[in-house]
Amino acid sequence: MKYLRFSVLFFVFSFSFLLARSQQKTYCNPLNIDYGYTPIPNFSEWGRHRATADPVIVLYKGDYYLFSTNQWGYWWSPDMLNWKFISRKFLRPWNKGYDELCAPGVGIIGDTMIVFGSTYTSEFTIWMSTNPKANEWKPLVDSFAIGGWDPSFFTDNDGKLYMYNGSSNRFPMYGIELNRQTMQPVGTRKEMYLLEPWRFGWQRFGEHMDNTFLDPFIEGSHMTRYKDKYYLQYGAPGTEFSGYADGLLVGTDPLGPFEAQSDPLSIKLGGYVRGAGHGTTFIDKFNNYWHVSTTVVSVKNTFERRIGIWPTGFDKDDNMFCNTTFGDYPHYIPAPGINGHEYGKDGKSPYFTGWMLLNYNKPVQVSSTLGGFLPNHAVDELTKTYWSAATGNKGEWFQTDLGNLSTVNAVQINYADQDVEQNRLGKWNDQYHQYKLWYSADGKKWTLLVDKSHNQTDIPHEYVELEKPVQARYLKLENIRMPTGKFALSGFRVFGNGNGARPDKVQQFIVLRTEKDKRSAFIKWRPVDNAFAYNIYYGTHPDKLYTSIMVHANNEYWMKAMDAQKAYFYCIESVNENGTSERSPVIKVD
Repeated sequence: MKYLRFSVLFFVFSFSFLLARSQQKTYCNPLNIDYGYTPIPNFSEWGRHRATADPVIVLYKGDYYLFSTNQWGYWWSPDMLNWKFISRKFLRPWNKGYDELCAPGVGIIGDTMIVFGSTYTSEFTIWMSTNPKANEWKPLVDSFAIGGWDPSFFTDNDGKLYMYNGSSNRFPMYGIELNRQTMQPVGTRKEMYLLEPWRFGWQRFGEHMDNTFLDPFIEGSHMTRYKDKYYLQYGAPGTEFSGYADGLLVGTDPLGPFEAQSDPLSIKLGGYVRGAGHGTTFIDKFNNYWHVSTTVVSVKNTFERRIGIWPTGFDKDDNMFCNTTFGDYPHYIPAPGINGHEYGKDGKSPYFTGWMLLNYNKPVQVSSTLGGFLPNHAVDELTKTYWSAATGNKGEWFQTDLGNLSTVNAVQINYADQDVEQNRLGKWNDQYHQYKLWYSADGKKWTLLVDKSHNQTDIPHEYVELEKPVQARYLKLENIRMPTGKFALSGFRVFGNGNGARPDKVQQFIVLRTEKDKRSAFIKWRPVDNAFAYNIYYGTHPDKLYTSIMVHANNEYWMKAMDAQKAYFYCIESVNENGTSERSPVIKVD
């Protein structure tokens, strides 16, 4: 009877998991997973808050596994959309006081997954598993003698195993071969790379890349092999900045020498989600590449962060790219028939849905407001600002006006941490949100769009793809239950099409490179009346403008991320609720 009951429960869980998969085929950054509350007590001066960073995703036996910093466990997913958390403290067998994975390294050796947390000492275990979905682990090496902070593992085509590590603003990133049977070093560590902020503007420390008070940090290594080349990635210049990025080194041997590429592999300077550093590249079930990385909040604390996933690939010349353009808008999850190595005719990723943001800085109404946490902070496309209701009670509400009748395809609800009352850290069973979402054409007659009043899951960055689009002008979010604290939103974002014309093409686009510092340039253009944002594309080759910056409500930008030794190419497009304009002609800047 007990076996029958277990089988029924397992079937119900499995059916629910598969049903969720069948109803949704898109995702939206930041990743909607049950981020734990920080387990670092002295990092809570401004209140409890969620945080994680330094993500690693691997495809193992047909499922995706996600590990990140200080989560007391890890996640797995069959589709890169629905993630199930597995609780585990990776304790050292002889010392029950240390239980955190910080900036973990994850590798695959044959049919075995290995996991190792950052450490400067030899007192951390390398764990191994052939069944991580069942939480079955055992020590591979009780005490990894050489240690390593921000470690990463790479198994080459010939079976040789390598480890890369380093997190410093004084010392370089290192690499070493390991004996895959004993995990003992083969030879000594070799220097891979030391940052060159004098040349590469994006490597400069500070929110504005101005080298304020500290030198930049190199960290978060990861190796990818494609054909006969090795692509070594590294995070810089600081995890708390919008310019947090993953740089790229290319060589023909896993231990170098390497050539530093001018621009980062992944960077996201503008938009709602910012930062794309300290991450890893992985291959999906359909042999396409993705990059997962750390994104920045840094409000409650410097190390308040989230996770983003971006389409990645290689062009016909084997140049590696990561597409963060519209990276915080809805994208398709991995699926057959999508070639991740190609861009669409409009230069966008084939995973981008084309659903546009419909309520940027549009009028809002709320049930109440707490102090200076003003209502429009929920629609200003800034993660660092948020609206908070006066309470977390059932019945508090937030309403957005799209301005006209629009086609709504999806909604993202980004909750903020305000007055979190829970003293427990990590995750707990009663941590979940409940809400109702309504829509209306006139603001008078309302229809229920989404009912999660009985939801029992933690959804801090809730994303709902509608089964069928609806025509709406107003949307209203009604709070039923918060897991803790006030009802607060850092971003209530509505996606679809505004049922109007695309914006006009940008005119008078100029880029003035600084004569005394070639890393920087002043960019200006004539504002477009029917646009609310602009994408500035740039790169060192006129046909490879893989990097972009989204600028909202402004017609100028101070660029500081260039390679001082290279000529650059730029173009721009305008953005509104209905799509993007034609790009401006590409201009060269010497």
